[in-house]
Amino acid sequence: MDRWKGRVALVTGASVGIGAAIAKELVRYGMKVVGCARDVEKIQKLADECQSTGHSGVLVPFKCDLNNEEEILSMFAAIKAQHKGVDVCINNAGLAHPESLLNGNTSGWKNMLDINVLALCICTREAYQSMKERSVDDGHIININSMSGHRVVPSTDVHFYSSTKYAVTALTEGLRQELREAKTHIRATCISPGVVETEFAPRLYRDNADKAAASYSKFKPLEAIDVANSVTYVLSAPPHVQIGDVQMRPVEQVL
Repeated sequence: MDRWKGRVALVTGASVGIGAAIAKELVRYGMKVVGCARDVEKIQKLADECQSTGHSGVLVPFKCDLNNEEEILSMFAAIKAQHKGVDVCINNAGLAHPESLLNGNTSGWKNMLDINVLALCICTREAYQSMKERSVDDGHIININSMSGHRVVPSTDVHFYSSTKYAVTALTEGLRQELREAKTHIRATCISPGVVETEFAPRLYRDNADKAAASYSKFKPLEAIDVANSVTYVLSAPPHVQIGDVQMRPVEQVL
C-alpha cells in the first residue's frame, strides 16, 4: 500500500458499515479519503477518530445525495478544486428494499436502480475522467458488489435487489474491457461478499426487528473489516495484476 500514500480515494456510503470500515483502513494506510454520504455527521465523527488515533492519512467528509446527479457532479468538482482529483474510486453505497417482483412498489425498484446502478456508473465515469485529465494511469475503480450478483436466493425480498447486483457484475467486466480499449492501466475490480453484519438487514427489515436479527444469527457472518481488508488486498496487488472479482462468504453460508 506504500504507493498509495498521499493519493486521493473516494468512498461512497462512508458513514456506516462497510464504507466506514474501508474509509478508516485507507486513512490508516496514509491515503486522503473523501467519504461521502447524506449523513455527514457520522463521517465527521469517524474523521475525528482517525485523527485522534494518529493515522497518517486524512478523512474528508462530504455531504452528497447519490440520488441526485447534480450533487455527484458538484462533489467531483469540489474534489478537483480541493484535492486535484480522484485516484481510487470505491463505489460502496448500496441499498435494498423488500419489494417483490410480483407485488413490489415501483418507487422502491427505482431507488435501488438509482443508488446501486446509476450512481455507481456516474461516479465511475467521473472518476475515470478525473484520472484521464491528469494522466493518472495507475488508478483503481472498485465496486462493492454482492454474492447476490452471482446467484439468486429463494427470497422474494431480495430478487429485485439481486438484479441490481447482477448489473454491477456486468458493469465491472464491461468497464474492464473499455479500460483495455482505452489503452490505460487503470484497473477495475468488484468485491462480492456474502452475509456481512452491518446496518443492511435492519434497514431492509426496518418494520421487523426479529427478521433483521435472524439474518445474522444462523451463522457467524462476515464483518465490515473483512471486506475492507479485501479492498486493501486488491489495491496492494502489483500494477500489472488485475483482480477482477473477489467472492467471499462466511464459512457456514450455503448460497
